[in-house]
Amino acid sequence: MTMPDRQYRAPSAEEAVNQFTRMLEVQPLTGDEEAHVDDRFLAPVFEQAFWRVFGGQVLAQGARAAMQTVEAERAIHSVHGYFLRPGDSTKPIELQVERLRDGGSFSARRCQAYQEGKPILSMIASFQRPSPGPAHQSAMPANIPAPEELAAPEELVGHVKHPVVQEWGRGRPFEIRHVDRPVYLEADRHRRPTSAAWMRTRTALPDDPAVHRAALLYASDYLPFEPIMRQHGLYWAKPGLKLASLDHALWWHRDARADEWLLFVMDSPSTQSARGLSQGSVFSADGALVATFAQEGMVRPPQGMRPRIAETVQRVGARPPREVNEKYAAAWRSRYMES
Repeated sequence: MTMPDRQYRAPSAEEAVNQFTRMLEVQPLTGDEEAHVDDRFLAPVFEQAFWRVFGGQVLAQGARAAMQTVEAERAIHSVHGYFLRPGDSTKPIELQVERLRDGGSFSARRCQAYQEGKPILSMIASFQRPSPGPAHQSAMPANIPAPEELAAPEELVGHVKHPVVQEWGRGRPFEIRHVDRPVYLEADRHRRPTSAAWMRTRTALPDDPAVHRAALLYASDYLPFEPIMRQHGLYWAKPGLKLASLDHALWWHRDARADEWLLFVMDSPSTQSARGLSQGSVFSADGALVATFAQEGMVRPPQGMRPRIAETVQRVGARPPREVNEKYAAAWRSRYMES
C-alpha cells in the first residue's frame, strides 16, 4: 500500500456523515422533458484519502439525480450499473439523466456520469408506484452476533498511521462491524467464500426514505470483494493487490433506515479469469429482507518477489493488537452460513 500524494485528516463522525449527506445533494443544471433535452446535474466530491472515486458514491449520486426526474410517489426499486473508468475524487462529477419511460406504474431512467467529458459510470434505474401483491422473503441467518458484540473499526486498524487505513477506521460515513475476522490487515485463516457485517451511518440521516435508499446503495459497494478475498487468502492492505468494481446491481425490497444497524450477508459463487462475482442480502435488525445486491469485480493478486518483500516489511506493527483478537475471537467464529 503506497502513501497518497496529499495530506488527509480523518473527519469526525459528524463531519463524515454531514459531507456524505451533502454529497447526495446533486444540483440540477438543465432539464426540459418537452424539448427532449436530458436532465443534467452536478455532483459534489469530498476529500478522501484515496484518489479514486468510491464506486458507491457515483452510484448513489446517479440514483439521486434520477430520483429528481420521477414523481415522488414512485420509489426506486432497482439499479444496474457499469463502472467504465476510475473517477478522480478531486474533480466534480456531471450526471446526465435520460427519461426512458413513464408507464402506469413503472418509470425507467438511464444515468451517465462524466468527468472531463469522459463517462465513468453508465446506469439504468427503475422506479415503481406502490402496488398490492403477494409477498414473501428469505429468512435472516441465525447465530449472528449482535453489532455490540463485534469490534468497531478503530479498534482493528486505529493503530496504523497510513491515511487510507485511518479512513477505514475513522473517516467513513458508515461504521462497519464484521461478523467474520476482518480482512483489513491480514488474511482470514479460515478460507470460505462468505462474509457478513453490520453497517449503519455513524450519525443520524434526514427522515427522507429516498436518502436512505441512496445511502443503502452507497454502502452496498463497501464489501462485495470480501467473500472472494476470504476464499483466496487476500486482504485489503496486501501489497500489489489490484481490485476494481466492474458492475453493480441492487434491488430494494422494503424501506429501511441506513442510520440503524443493517446486516449484509454475502457469498461468492464463482471467481475466474481475474473476475469475481459476489451476491448479498441486506436485513434489518428485526429480520426484514431489505435489499439484494450483486457485483462483479476485477481481482488481480500480486505477482513476483517485490510485493512479497513489501508484505513482510508491512506486517511489522500492522496486525490487530493481540487483545483485540482475543476479545472478539468467539464472535468471529460464528457459523451463520451453516445454520
